[in-house]
Amino acid sequence: MSTPSTSVKQGRSELGVALLLLVLGGWAVVDALRLTEQQSPGPIDAKTIPLVVGGLLILTAVLLAIDVLRGGRGEQEAGEDVDLGHGSDWKTLGLLAAAFLANILLIDRLGWPISGAVLFFGTAFALGSRHLIRNAIISIVLSVGSWYLFNLALGIALPVGILKGIL
Repeated sequence: MSTPSTSVKQGRSELGVALLLLVLGGWAVVDALRLTEQQSPGPIDAKTIPLVVGGLLILTAVLLAIDVLRGGRGEQEAGEDVDLGHGSDWKTLGLLAAAFLANILLIDRLGWPISGAVLFFGTAFALGSRHLIRNAIISIVLSVGSWYLFNLALGIALPVGILKGIL
C-alpha cells in the first residue's frame, strides 16, 4: 500500500506535464494577443485559432493537475516487445546524438548529401544494423534522393557543399 508521500512523489512527472501544458497554453494566448489586426478574408481573424488552442491547452493543464492531485494516475503503457523494467540505453542515445551532432557540424561545410548520409548511416548503426556496406549505399541513396526531392520537387534549396557542380 502506498503512503500519501509516495503517491505525491509518483505524480510529480504528471504535474510536470500539466505545468508544460499550462506554459504552452499561456504562451499561445499571449502570442495571439500580441498579433496586430489585419483584414481577414474569412469570418475569423488571425487571433481566433491561437486563442482557442491556447485556451484548450490551459483547460487541459488545469484538469490534468486536478486529476493528479486527487490521486489519478496514468496507466503505464505496455510495450509490445519492450521491457519496461530496464532503463535507458545510453550507448544508443549517445550514438544517435553523435550522428545528429555530426550532421549539424558537417551540413554547411560538406553539404546535405554527405552530412545526410552520415546522419542516416549513424542512425542505422546506432539502432543496431551492422550491415555496413548496405547501410552506406542506402544512406547515400536516401541523402542524395532527399536532396533532389527538396531542390527539384519542393523548390527548397538544401546546401550541396563540396558536390556543387556534380549534383
